[in-house]
Parts: sequence; structure tokens; C-alpha cells
Amino acid sequence: MRILTTALKTTVLATAPLLILASTAQAQAQDMPGRWSFSAGAASDNRSKDASKSDGDPFVWGAAEWESDSGLFYVSPAAETIKSGGSELEVELAGGVRPQWAGFDFDLNVAHKWRVDANPGYDANAWEFTADMKRSIGPASARLRLQHSPDGAGSVKSWTWIAVRGGWDFTDKLNVSAEIGRREQENSVDYTGYNIGASYALTRNLEADLRWHGTNAKVPGEQYADALVAGISVSF
Repeated sequence: MRILTTALKTTVLATAPLLILASTAQAQAQDMPGRWSFSAGAASDNRSKDASKSDGDPFVWGAAEWESDSGLFYVSPAAETIKSGGSELEVELAGGVRPQWAGFDFDLNVAHKWRVDANPGYDANAWEFTADMKRSIGPASARLRLQHSPDGAGSVKSWTWIAVRGGWDFTDKLNVSAEIGRREQENSVDYTGYNIGASYALTRNLEADLRWHGTNAKVPGEQYADALVAGISVSF
């Protein structure tokens, strides 16, 4: 009960700015080109590149996205709870393009992230650049991802992550996917990460996910430990 109460309180704090943005965006939708969408969720651990950003604890997140009428350009503010450097909340603003070429879908974006109320002297800001190449054929899908930061948050300097993911739609509701990637970091551990799991559409707007994450990093603590992560998300 205590965990649930804490999660609910954190959800309100983390997603309140996005709910305000959603209300404002919807009120102005008739006067603005493009379209807005919104999503939020919670999970038993905040995993990014198969490492934990919440020290193995549950987290919540929320995001908004504006997309141009053509679907080419987008901007997305987002927030998520973390546990790092004294900060418990990370916010970001991302923008990019989603072109199509030779049967492939691309997503090229840049994001600026801030860790709120971090300890004095902690490097709380980071830029991240992401390039995705995706392809779907029938029930099969694949994605190649390349990410790079010239100066990560905290003590991490530059890092690069490259990963490949494959998925299969068993039904119109059930998808199973697996991913393996490699992260090279300056001033931190290099590791290979992987995950495998399934997502299920409970309703048109509600989705559940169960996924096993693991790394080969031999580091004590929860950050790189293997974990089974359960999550749920809603979009509208």
C-alpha cells in the first residue's frame, strides 16, 4: 500500500506539467496546424539501454507529442522519475524528423535532458542524438538504433549505444520482441545489454508489457542487475 501511495503521488508530480500542456494544446488544437498526442505509464523499474535509472525501484512517466500534418516533423516534452545524483525527476525536450525511404522508416532526433534538483556539482544536463531505422513486413518488424551523447549526465562523459531489435505480432494485440545492444562509455563501464518480452493491448489505448532485462556488466548494485520488469501505459 505504501509503494502504491508513493507511486500515485509521484505520478501526479511528474505528469502534472504534461497534463497542463495537454489541456492547453487541446484548447488550441483548432487554431494550430498538426496534431497532439499524449501518453503516460508506470513500471516496476526504469530501464534505459537495459540499465536501471531508478535503482531498481518503480517509476512513472508522461509525455506529449506534437506532430506536423505531414507526419515528418515532431516535438516531444516528457518527464520520468529516476534516482540518480540526488535527483528524482528527469525532464526532456526532444525534436526530430520521421522520413521514409526505400521501404524503411527513419526517426532522427535530438533530445536535451535535465535532472531536477540534483546534488550540487552533479552534471545534471545532457544532449542525446538518436537515429532509428525500422522496417515491418507482415507480422515481422526490425529496428536498428544508434544513440550518442557527447557528454552524459553525472560522471559519464561521451557514450555510444547501438542496438538491434526484432519483433513478431502473434495477434493484433500480442507482440513479442527481443533486443541486444552494446554501450561504450567514457569514464564508466562498457557493457552489452539485452531484453526479451511481450506487450499486450488490453484496450485500444491501454497496453501492458512484461520484459526481462540483463547486462554483462559485473558491477554491484541494482543499476546493471538482471530484472523482470512489468509496465503499463495509456495513450490518447
